[in-house]
Amino acid sequence: MNTLTFLAQITSQPVTNQPVPAPVPWQYAPRQWLLPLLILVMVFFLFSSSRSKKTEQKQRDDMLRNLKRGDRVMTAGGIHATVVDVRESDVILKVDESTNTKIKFSRDAIKRVLTDEDTAASSK
Repeated sequence: MNTLTFLAQITSQPVTNQPVPAPVPWQYAPRQWLLPLLILVMVFFLFSSSRSKKTEQKQRDDMLRNLKRGDRVMTAGGIHATVVDVRESDVILKVDESTNTKIKFSRDAIKRVLTDEDTAASSK
C-alpha cells in the first residue's frame, strides 16, 4: 500500500496524483492561537487583579493597626472625627469638639486616616 492510498483511506478523499497545495500559515493561525491567547489574557488579568486586591488589603490592615490617639479619621459613613482611644476591636472617636461627643466604632468602620490636606479641605 503506497502513501497516497493510505492517506486516502484515512481522510476518505479520492486518490489523485496532483500535488496538494501547502496551506498558507496565516490562514490557520487565528483559529489555532485564539483560544490559548484568550486564556493567557484572562489568567494575566486575574493574577494582576488579585495582586492589587491583596496590596490594598495589606495597606488597610496596616492603617488600622497604626491608629493612634489624635489621628483624624473618616468612617465608612462619612463621619470625620478624632481618635480618642484605640482598643483591640473598637475605637472611640470624638465627633464634636464643642459638646465633647464621643462614639464607639468598630475598627473596620474606619475608612481612612485623614492627612493635614484632607482636614484643611474639609473645614473650608
